[in-house]
Amino acid sequence: MTDRRRINGPAGTTIPPIFEDTSNKEDANSVKGRTRAPDAVRKMFLRTGVTPTASGSAYLEYESSAKSGVSGIKLSCTVHGPRSLPRSSPFSPHIVLSTHVKYAPFATKQRRGYLRDPSERDLGTHLETALRGAIIADRWPKSGVDIIISVIEGDQDRASSGPQSDETWDMMNVLSGCITVASAALADAGIDCVDTVAGGVAALVQGPSEDTPPSVVVDPIPSEHERILGACCIAYLPTRDEVTNLWFKGDLPASEMDLYTKLVENGILASASASKVLVDCLKDALA
Repeated sequence: MTDRRRINGPAGTTIPPIFEDTSNKEDANSVKGRTRAPDAVRKMFLRTGVTPTASGSAYLEYESSAKSGVSGIKLSCTVHGPRSLPRSSPFSPHIVLSTHVKYAPFATKQRRGYLRDPSERDLGTHLETALRGAIIADRWPKSGVDIIISVIEGDQDRASSGPQSDETWDMMNVLSGCITVASAALADAGIDCVDTVAGGVAALVQGPSEDTPPSVVVDPIPSEHERILGACCIAYLPTRDEVTNLWFKGDLPASEMDLYTKLVENGILASASASKVLVDCLKDALA
């Protein structure tokens, strides 16, 4: 029965209106160029021990771009465990890893629901694959660990009122940040790993004109480029020189293997840059 004593809000979600300045339409529709070098990544802020009640925690923030209007990335990770599995669960000689990635309702331009959608479940699957290759799982038989990541702010252009481009490119940047912040939280929880895993993204982008040949950049922002032809997200172990996860998306010819190799090499370089920030953060935590 409807409550007549109050005015109920709309049943569906609403999006606040964004008004665009029509006095200079050409500048509104123009693509904001990249100001960083092709091999330069954005500045990152990483800190551990932000959630005292968890076994381990970390917070990661990417630098926002004022020129392009990109809000940057803000991630919070908590690790719970290792702890014993219920008696009813089957025996496992290795640790049972559970990853959970969830966007906050206000993290992107399109308001997110409170239940995980397929894209968030895909992020959790890729994150589990990346971390499983770094954790020494046989040291905790019949034990489980839960890794929960909250995406406080996604890597999207909030200054534009136009429709958002393919969110897969933004998801790759978010996944690389999830890998790095989860690795810091695992180290804060005291879970033994073979190495500190870090994430990085490289993309093949189209030039300002169709005649300009495409180029490879690291840490791409979709609003800063005309078009992204392909991208790959890599989880990399720098000391062991191993890749634990590789996610590629794009429309590239299978015959040009040099492009795939170049994307992977630049993705490894981006991961190595994130690994330096991760190592410095862990050293500061021990000091």
